[in-house]
Amino acid sequence: MGSQGGFGQSKEFLDLIKLIGESRSKAEEDRIVVREVETLKTRLNDPNTPKYKLKEYIIRLLYVEMLGHDASFGYIHAVKMTHDESLLLKRTGYLAVTLFLNEDHDLIILIVNTIQKDLKSDNYLVVSAALSAVCKLINEETIPAVLPQVVELLGHQKEAVRKKAVMALHRFHQKSPGSVSHLISNFRKKLCDNDPGVMGATLCPLFDLITADAEKFKDLVVSFVNILKQVAERRLPKSYDYHQMPAPFIQIKLLKILTVLGTGDKKASEQMYTIVGDIMRKCDSTSNIGNAILYECICCVSSLHPNPKLLEAAADAISKFLKSDSHNLKYLGIDALTRLIKISPEIAEQHQLAVIDCLEDPDDTLKRKTFDLLYKMTKSSNVEVIVNRMIEYMISIIDSHYKTEIASRCVELAEQFAPSNQWFIQTMNKVFEHAGDLVNAKVAHNLMKLIAEGFGEDDDTADSQLRSSAVESYLQIMGEPKLPSAFLQVICWVLGEYGTADGKYSASYITGKLCDVAEAHPEDDTVKTYAVTGIMKIYSFEIAAGRTVDILPECQSLIEDMLASHSTDLQQRAYELQAILTLDAQTVKKIMPADSTCEDIEIDKSLSFLDGYVQQAIENGAQPYIPESERLGMSSVSNFKSHDDHESSTHALRFEAYELPKPALPHNVPPVLASSTELVPVSEPSYAADVLHPTSVPSVSDAGPAELKLRLDGVQKKWGRPTYSSPAPSSSSTDTVKMQNAAAKPDSASSSKPKTRDTSYDSKKQPVEISPEKQKLAASLFGGPSKSEGRQPPSSHKNPKTQNHTSDKSHSSKASASDTAVKTYSQPPPDLLDLGEPSIASSLPSVDPFKQFEGLFDFTQETAPVSSGGVDGATKDSDFSSLFADMSLSVQSHVDPDPNPALSVIESNGSSAQQLNKGPNLKEALEKDALVRQMGFTPSGQNPNLFKDLLG
Repeated sequence: MGSQGGFGQSKEFLDLIKLIGESRSKAEEDRIVVREVETLKTRLNDPNTPKYKLKEYIIRLLYVEMLGHDASFGYIHAVKMTHDESLLLKRTGYLAVTLFLNEDHDLIILIVNTIQKDLKSDNYLVVSAALSAVCKLINEETIPAVLPQVVELLGHQKEAVRKKAVMALHRFHQKSPGSVSHLISNFRKKLCDNDPGVMGATLCPLFDLITADAEKFKDLVVSFVNILKQVAERRLPKSYDYHQMPAPFIQIKLLKILTVLGTGDKKASEQMYTIVGDIMRKCDSTSNIGNAILYECICCVSSLHPNPKLLEAAADAISKFLKSDSHNLKYLGIDALTRLIKISPEIAEQHQLAVIDCLEDPDDTLKRKTFDLLYKMTKSSNVEVIVNRMIEYMISIIDSHYKTEIASRCVELAEQFAPSNQWFIQTMNKVFEHAGDLVNAKVAHNLMKLIAEGFGEDDDTADSQLRSSAVESYLQIMGEPKLPSAFLQVICWVLGEYGTADGKYSASYITGKLCDVAEAHPEDDTVKTYAVTGIMKIYSFEIAAGRTVDILPECQSLIEDMLASHSTDLQQRAYELQAILTLDAQTVKKIMPADSTCEDIEIDKSLSFLDGYVQQAIENGAQPYIPESERLGMSSVSNFKSHDDHESSTHALRFEAYELPKPALPHNVPPVLASSTELVPVSEPSYAADVLHPTSVPSVSDAGPAELKLRLDGVQKKWGRPTYSSPAPSSSSTDTVKMQNAAAKPDSASSSKPKTRDTSYDSKKQPVEISPEKQKLAASLFGGPSKSEGRQPPSSHKNPKTQNHTSDKSHSSKASASDTAVKTYSQPPPDLLDLGEPSIASSLPSVDPFKQFEGLFDFTQETAPVSSGGVDGATKDSDFSSLFADMSLSVQSHVDPDPNPALSVIESNGSSAQQLNKGPNLKEALEKDALVRQMGFTPSGQNPNLFKDLLG
């Protein structure tokens, strides 16, 4: 035992931990770990290493990995350890792989079979270890491999196994909700489990399901209330107590569930009042866990239908939080107050001094939460104080993300509750001056639109005052050294539109200021564009008014620079400015009308005024307009066009199949034309996985509406799971083309958010000695009654997202004995390693094969659809290849029919075809070779025409 440390570890292992702990620098620690890595590489590769030593090496690998070094060389040893029969080694292996690997690692496939085996073990410790690995390692693709066994474990005799099985199903629901959608009832059953641990584990998946759709679980309100009552009455074992609170984490989860179920439901809320009130009275506010339960009760009360007694109890609890010296409890109090203030803004007046203290607190997190509270309690009487405070805080912080949020809130509050036009303009100037680059571009456009439209609907005087005050403020701000680009754009637009509107400033003065802005920002083409446009407007208004335009030297220099600019936009504006300066007043009035920014412009999107011109052009021989889809060759290939249609639009892509090469024929044999293509109309395949089945090829004339599809039957796939036949049709496959006129109906699933939780309450006011400055601030923030124009809290409404699910179904057409043969498929045995979507094999009633050959060929036309019947398993290769001999291809409509259609006859038994003419049947050979190549089948006999067809 002298060489052994505690818990069976070797002295070498303990020395390693000691050296790591005593290292004085990161470099020294790295040297120790690198040396350890080299040691472990050597020892793990030794085949004679004892198993108990291997266990210690795996644990040492965990230390290496946790310290940030690469231990991937030992992953495979951890995987091998999960196969060991020893319970200690197996659990160590599972622990290691769950920490080493992720669900997308390549080694996961090596663990699936081991997990399947261990889930069936008689030792519940082995089953528990496997379930822990399932929760960590099983991904969406491997869920079907272990799902049936996990469901069986829900009825295991050991409560620990049942609990882990529920957790595994919850994990499956998070990864792939559709895989366990049929198992929702199991969560309801496990809610009534005798073991509190299993019941507590079931609350987590139920909470997710209730959050997604609360209406389906309204019937469980009584059950949740009864469970919460039993927990509060300490009916659970003592082992579930924490800091003398009975099962507090189960209580919190149940309160969260009741919060969702009680939102907007008066009947459900009435069933919860009693138990929520009891818990609030029994909570121990001296411990953190007691305060956590109390806070969750306040959140629940704020979402339920208002109850005066509960609201009063919640107000008392908030008062305790806000009076606490702990910043954490103050944060809880501010957040809880934010939830209760949504209906009545007067609620915050009971705690106004505490709110002001939090606003001035140096703790930045508490201050931010207080600003959230002030944002929600803003009204017209206190908007100035709150927005000014927000702007001061926005200037002092560095965090660009939160700075953007504060700026957006200031803009929103200023637009809704602005007491005067001058205050609004000054506030927006401050926001743009200090956070202009962070403000959304839409805010600048909204500001320009607001100045153009004005506040008064019919009061032109108020609108003129607003614009004049904006011009004056912008002329003063232009002297600042650094202004954001968005703010400069607003300034240039306002000065160009309204700079000379009131006659206070001359055109020369305004244009000189705009030239200064353009010269001060030579690299910002956008600002220069706004400046030139503003100068153009000023000169246009002067010319339209009949006044003489005096172009300043700096303005003339700016125009010359613009004419030589690399920006074509700036060049175009400069040329337009020069052209306007040469026009008369009447023309300029039509080109640049004054104060026409808000005029409604009617837009004819169909361009109907060009119909006469288009009709005349077509009559003169112009080509008609072709839609973009056809120009890009993306028109639907399901509608076969006639030969004449394709001739009329020769510039579009054509989808007719190419003809087979015409072989050299003897002079005594009439030419036979056959058409072979890789794009042929086929019906939807209904193949079973990994089984090759013969297919029938219907003709275009008989198939009706059909679509083109690449013939991939028998072709080896280069991506995805190797298979020799086409995969089963799935919802995500884009290669599956349906022959029937049936479309999958999309299902729309809309998810709705819970409604806003609103409450109001009355609470007693606590007298506190305060300074005059705080009294004044409190009077500004909270003083004055609530007005009807108070800002309603913005509600976030999300449009329901519609998801289109396309379900692919196999269609079997009604086949008669004269045109199609019945295809029969055998269902292959299930493959445990096949994790793809199961294919649906359609089985049709057997038909007498000899009846199918009657009328198989129609001697009135060249081609007819011929399909092969079922293939017997005992058929030889020669018989198999002969099936393709009688199959003929469809000939396109533009191919001339065979002058001698009656070339062959069918024997009475339908087993073979004979040639009427002497010599080899070249048409049959060519068709046979083409189909054999498409099917990927190599005939047993030699075909002299095969290479002649390919190369000739």
